[in-house]
Amino acid sequence: MPGIKKAIILGAGPTGLATALLLANRSNISVSIYEVRPAPATIGGAIGIPSNGTRLLSRLSDDGRIYAALAEKAPIVPKLVLHSASKGSVLGEADWTMYTERETGFGYMRVKRTDLMDVLLDAVRERDIDVHFGKKVVSIHDDEEGTPEGKITVRFDDGTEDTADILIGADGIHSAVRNLYVDPGVREEYTGIAATFSSVKTESLPPDLCPKNLAMHSVLTTQGLFAVIPCTPSGNELFWFFSREMPLPANAIATATSSATSESEPESQPGSDSRDGWEMRRRNEVSSFKTILLDTVSEVQGHWGATIRAIINATDSIQFYPVHRLPSGGRWTRGRCILLGDAAHAMPPHAGQGVSMALEDAFALSGLLARETTLEGVWDRYEAVRRPRVEAIAGKSETNRKVRNKTGPWGLWVKEMGIMVGMWVYWLLGLGSWGFGQGYIVYDIEKEI
Repeated sequence: MPGIKKAIILGAGPTGLATALLLANRSNISVSIYEVRPAPATIGGAIGIPSNGTRLLSRLSDDGRIYAALAEKAPIVPKLVLHSASKGSVLGEADWTMYTERETGFGYMRVKRTDLMDVLLDAVRERDIDVHFGKKVVSIHDDEEGTPEGKITVRFDDGTEDTADILIGADGIHSAVRNLYVDPGVREEYTGIAATFSSVKTESLPPDLCPKNLAMHSVLTTQGLFAVIPCTPSGNELFWFFSREMPLPANAIATATSSATSESEPESQPGSDSRDGWEMRRRNEVSSFKTILLDTVSEVQGHWGATIRAIINATDSIQFYPVHRLPSGGRWTRGRCILLGDAAHAMPPHAGQGVSMALEDAFALSGLLARETTLEGVWDRYEAVRRPRVEAIAGKSETNRKVRNKTGPWGLWVKEMGIMVGMWVYWLLGLGSWGFGQGYIVYDIEKEI
């Protein structure tokens, strides 16, 4: 687009890094990235990226090096296996990549967040894009809001500032760009669901209790959903999470109601800001939490119950993440500024689309900046394309959230019977090969813009 020579991106997570690569490579826009954390974030587990996201990862570089580098670190997981808590038996199995791989050429990747960050940061540095850490924004000023002649300036708490033609807020659910400038009245909401998660090496498990295939294994309990999935190509490391309904810790309630004025919060510890989760490493804390968790999943019977307990016992570090969302209908653009990813439309992760939604945002923006002639035209077309898609995925995520709600033994039995019958019908009619219910993960954003 004429007149857009430089962009400032606030937030050096996957959204910001991917956007920077696309703007530099496809639009020849100079980019500077600023991040509040003093170094790349290390908190976080293993992220699921379905085919609509993995296909976009393959397009981030013309030679496919980014996707190839990730494929060396992360597995493609083709199968879902659902277990019964009361019997310990398998309720059903489904190949959830057969249709998507046929339609897109890509499957479902489960990548450790640290690996994803390493690969994207390497690509950004190879492109000579500056990433500045430890930069907390304190004010945003738009000279001529939305006009061709204007510039937008960001000032930081260390007294420095930077000016560009556009500002992109890719700074997460607690976005400073949103809170300071684009939509200050919007606040994140706790969903009532929190996740406990970690990873273990398979060598720490008894051989007979180690999952043998590249599959996501899940079991519903009366308290929530427990899942185990490989996060390395060889399957020698397993990521696990327990997602359940629970009150927000008191320390998080206090901070969640206060104004956020930084791009994203530093990694939290118990007793501090826990909106972004916290990690327990001290032996007594881990031991105490493991005891509670083991009691919670004690109802899971059979071989799978023994496997879960072995995985929890082998865990030496536990992370906790209270799931927040943003209310729908919030503002995404103002003047020369736009919000992307969780900064605009954070939703619960239960549809497995967090990174994919951020990548779709980045591709949509870069494509429109290359085609439209006015900034107003970019913003209008962007919202026309992205809002219906985001609302549809948010609705799917909300539907999936409900299976994590607490229930009694009879309620659990009804859920298990419904799953078993549903998967049997799915297999009998060959619905997987027809892509039943999978249209949203073969979606291609570049065909929409």
